[in-house]
Amino acid sequence: MKLNIPKKTFHFSARINKAFLMPTKYIVALLGLSMLTGLITGIIGTLFHICVNTIFRWRIEFLQQFSQQPTLQWFLPAASTALMLYMALLIVRRFAPEAGGSGVQEIEGALEGSREVFWHRLLPVKFITGVLTIGSGMVMGREGPTIHMGGNIGHMISRLFKTNSDNRNTLITAGAAAGLSAAFNTPLAAILFAIEEMRAQFKYGTYSVQAVAMAVFVAAVVVRLYMGQVPAINMSHFVAPPLKSLPVFLVLGLIFGILGILFNRYLIIGLNLFAQTKGSANTALTLLCGGLIGYLGSLWPHTTGSGDQTLLWAMQHTGAISLLILLFFVRIGTTLISYSTGAPGGIFAPMLALGTLFGLWYGHYVNMYFPMLDLQPGVFAIAGMGALFAATVRAPLTGIALSIELTNNYTLILPLILTVATATVTAELLGGKPIYSLLLERTLKREKQS
Repeated sequence: MKLNIPKKTFHFSARINKAFLMPTKYIVALLGLSMLTGLITGIIGTLFHICVNTIFRWRIEFLQQFSQQPTLQWFLPAASTALMLYMALLIVRRFAPEAGGSGVQEIEGALEGSREVFWHRLLPVKFITGVLTIGSGMVMGREGPTIHMGGNIGHMISRLFKTNSDNRNTLITAGAAAGLSAAFNTPLAAILFAIEEMRAQFKYGTYSVQAVAMAVFVAAVVVRLYMGQVPAINMSHFVAPPLKSLPVFLVLGLIFGILGILFNRYLIIGLNLFAQTKGSANTALTLLCGGLIGYLGSLWPHTTGSGDQTLLWAMQHTGAISLLILLFFVRIGTTLISYSTGAPGGIFAPMLALGTLFGLWYGHYVNMYFPMLDLQPGVFAIAGMGALFAATVRAPLTGIALSIELTNNYTLILPLILTVATATVTAELLGGKPIYSLLLERTLKREKQS
């Protein structure tokens, strides 16, 4: 009996077969180039990490020499941060304007074809200015620059080996994911980030996803050769909370959903306000912002910096609970000021610190009013990390994986899922947009107006 298969169905099946039954050479070449992308990204990301830490440490050691002199102990921190920020922005505006900010939106724009990639100028500029900005104590993270550089490395490999547009798309995505893996040592979260955050631009296929995974794997191996086989945040392992405690995590998710929308909104407002100043007024504002961050850092170091040390300090804090919420609001301000300048740096790390601070504060009050639940505040800190990230970036799976891999606390999977999902749905229902979509829209709009 002869089957009458519609012509359109046959063509669709042929395309599916072509996608899944690729020649062996094609598969090996794609995976090989992805691994090369991951290797270079892992090396660059590790060097970036070392340089940032070295510059930050040198600056602190230099400033400590003047800690007993009343005037210099606040003037030098303010002046050094202001000068380093000014130098970073000067280099960015002169040589590679696209290097400003996080860079994740630039990768998304490159994947959809709305932004050009100039890897030959971006890579050195992003590296140098990222080291200056983050090393100065500005409230920005390493992950933005490493993701941006990783995506550009993928594009560079694609150009050097003359791949087609689909493979170029895959290699850019693979490099970006490897950059996140290099920054946080979180390979699973990096793979999910590529799939989840870049879902609108990434061309899915059996081998494109495998290519991303291989790039992330190689980058993670390089990083672990330097850092060792330990989580990025070394903290206690918590026992799984009782199921009857889940409602308090749902409430925490609702709060973070609202906070995520507000954070995104004021971040864009800050960028727009800063961009409205021109010439000498912009220079003065840049120096003022840098000076303010440096001054605050000299008074209370945990109000500035990427947030790594702040996060660890908060987890060990045994003093007044009010200090946690005060630090939370101060760091919101310093984060918004830092990113609004347009300096190179990410917002993942600052958001993780903010989520930790608010989660700990919330957890203390849960213990106070619901002692029968017998919950440790640190449990809410880890849930807060993923929830604020998910509400802001709108990548819930990445938020869950990131929190687990960073802290090695898989036992908290259920409260994490509930808190992160609630935060994401709340932000979505209230009409909030993902931060990188907003940043890309803003970039394209400003490009048309110029």
